[in-house]
Amino acid sequence: MQPITILLFFVSYFIVLFGISYFMNKKSGSSNDTFFKANSKSPWYLVAFGMIGTALSGVTFISVPGAVEANQFAYFQFILGNAIGFIIVATVLLPLYYKLNLTSIYTYIEQRLGYFSYKTASFIFLLSRTIGSAFRLYLVVLVLQNFVFNTYGIPFWATVLISLGLIFAYTYKGGLKTIIITDTLQTLFLVSSVFFTIYFVCDSLNLGFSEAIVEIDASKYSKIFFFEDFIGSGQHFVKQILGGVFVTIAMVGLDQDLMQKNLSCKNIKEAQKNMFTFTGIFVIINLFFLSVGALLYLFATKNNIPVPVLDGAVRTDLLFPEIAFNHFALIPAVVFLLGLTAATFATTDSALTALTTSFCIDFLGMEKKEETKNTVKTRHLVHIGFSLAIFFVILIFNSLTNQSVVKLIFKVASYTYGPLLGLFAFGILVKNRSVKDKLVPFICLLSPAITFLISMNSGIDAEAPKLIPYAFAEELIIVNGLITFIGLYLISKKGEINTDL
Repeated sequence: MQPITILLFFVSYFIVLFGISYFMNKKSGSSNDTFFKANSKSPWYLVAFGMIGTALSGVTFISVPGAVEANQFAYFQFILGNAIGFIIVATVLLPLYYKLNLTSIYTYIEQRLGYFSYKTASFIFLLSRTIGSAFRLYLVVLVLQNFVFNTYGIPFWATVLISLGLIFAYTYKGGLKTIIITDTLQTLFLVSSVFFTIYFVCDSLNLGFSEAIVEIDASKYSKIFFFEDFIGSGQHFVKQILGGVFVTIAMVGLDQDLMQKNLSCKNIKEAQKNMFTFTGIFVIINLFFLSVGALLYLFATKNNIPVPVLDGAVRTDLLFPEIAFNHFALIPAVVFLLGLTAATFATTDSALTALTTSFCIDFLGMEKKEETKNTVKTRHLVHIGFSLAIFFVILIFNSLTNQSVVKLIFKVASYTYGPLLGLFAFGILVKNRSVKDKLVPFICLLSPAITFLISMNSGIDAEAPKLIPYAFAEELIIVNGLITFIGLYLISKKGEINTDL
């Protein structure tokens, strides 16, 4: 791809996003209600479709296809668990949030468990989402840097700063109201790029659509369900389903980012329609992502394309960009770049808005204050602050030469969703006990630490036997949440609580 092509692509892409931002905010301005809840007028069908881009991310766009050779279609078991989790979120958590008319979902914890519990829950989200968003953006920017921008002498930090600066520029005024529309458009780009990629690869392999299905089914990549070796395999059906269910409840239903979009719908019925529709689309689009992976490996085998190596390590997540940039024609390469960019920015702009919302409401009490020019200005400063926080976390990731360390940091950050699971489960399920509020932060620190130790000392290894002879997969979050729940119960006592919560 020529420099002028890439430049025109990005300029055109952001002109469209800035145009949407301008027209969306021309009348409504930059009020906090617009930024936080989109004036509670978001059409459910736009929210449902736009959430696809937010939920998938650029990492999914390149990593899910890349992992097909090692894991086949085992990931689809996890997706089925996700679907069950989405239904639970729609039928249990959303009614609770709408009943209490929440803007930040963590205010429920304050009403049910207390002040310190509330601040702990919100801080967990801020920390986890900042690290998680930085990790996702980092991996995608790394791909663009290695395959595109290094050629033109653009330093990594400049690529990151420009990316975050552009996201800030089109979100800081309209916030959620803007990204409901921009994410819908970006999801359209993402989904279209998947289908076009399938078309281009099939065309290169001289396969029609039905022939491609037969070819994938006959390949070594198509196995979906794994029932062998429950103890030693992380791909076992039960582990993947349970992990999918509870990861979804914790990282979607208890996450301000995705719930904020649901809470911008007009009422609970529309929010639930959004979730059910989103669930169906989510399952189907992930099946197509896995199909892209199988087709890419078939294409790579036919054309003798090796899996890329970076810093001495085989990187399957670079196979898609390797083929797109170096083995496809111009149009397929642009389609890939469009999908990757759309997935990345749909995730990051949503996360940045949610981080700003959570901090403004949970730590600055902005929802309880009358809106003035100063509160709007403060919100803008918070927005800048989180943009810079993500920027510096990405630079820290980039300074670490060992990629496994970077992934370990992300994994540790993901452990913090377990305490959220425990906090909400205790609040919802235990109706006759109150906790010693000041001790809750210690429980929420101890739980992921114990979970991490369990993870590090478990598994099946004949040469170096582990303390716990069991291979945990995503269902480890259940252990994390359960430890938090037990800890909360131990520091609780019978007492009067608001039974409406």
